[in-house]
Amino acid sequence: MSQLSVRPLNAQLQAAAIKELNEVPQRVAADIETLRSWIQQQPHLRARDDDQFLLAFLRGCKFSLEKAKSKIDKFYTLRTKYPEFFTISDVDEEKVRELINTGILVYLPTPLNGNGPRIAVVTVGSYTVDRYSIEDVARTMDGIQEILMLEDDYAVIYGITTIVDVKKASTAHLMQMTPSSLKKMSIFSEEALPFRTKGTHFINIPSGFEAFFNILKPMLSKKQQKRLSLHGNKLDKLDEHIPLKYLPKEYGGENGSIAECIVELNQKLDKYREYYKANAQYGTDEKLRLGKPVDFDQLFGVQGSFRKLEVD
Repeated sequence: MSQLSVRPLNAQLQAAAIKELNEVPQRVAADIETLRSWIQQQPHLRARDDDQFLLAFLRGCKFSLEKAKSKIDKFYTLRTKYPEFFTISDVDEEKVRELINTGILVYLPTPLNGNGPRIAVVTVGSYTVDRYSIEDVARTMDGIQEILMLEDDYAVIYGITTIVDVKKASTAHLMQMTPSSLKKMSIFSEEALPFRTKGTHFINIPSGFEAFFNILKPMLSKKQQKRLSLHGNKLDKLDEHIPLKYLPKEYGGENGSIAECIVELNQKLDKYREYYKANAQYGTDEKLRLGKPVDFDQLFGVQGSFRKLEVD
């Protein structure tokens, strides 16, 4: 077996991976090799199989090989079926850069409590609806998340805590988020990405938002629904979940600034230019899938042919 090519973890992260994710350091290379071998045996699947990429999925699935296989399959199946939602192949795409520069999604430099989940800030309504579709927004956010998956051990091991600021959201922004688009995004987030959602906190809520929230909620699994919190216009309750010092400067905290995060994100996209170009060669071919083809109508229906994975 060739030498494993993955980032070493610091002692705290390694201890957490062992305790919380069932990681057995002596077995990691063999688990990665098993997953790689499975990918190579799937005629319908063209997937990345480098060590760090596969390890993210193993950790995101608590080292259940079957769940990791399912997530990787869905990751590429949904990207192939809905590239406009989930796939960036050109980091210089004008709309992607423009959306990043609005601060649509940033990850703060210091994880929660210094050694915990990565903190994400999503700014709904930071863009104009006449120029950007929900597909543009979803595709941009997924592109940012893919870098996180490859680079951020805190996000992969401890999960992500998200703050969603809806202060600038207009009715037009909310109308973009149709049940169909919300379902696509929630299924991709829950069943195709190797992250665990530790909490989602909506802040600066405008009047009428609760009605939209009630449409959104049923699209999520029961576990995800329990992790959603509405905080109105007051941040004092948020402090119980995320102490003020871990918020960005724009919110009175000490955890970097959104402006600085945007600069860093643009630099990361430059660095990953060739990586994203290569994304075009990966995906699925349903005609070559062994067994039953994926029924996308069922998948996004009430029942769903993809079983919900209960990955904590």
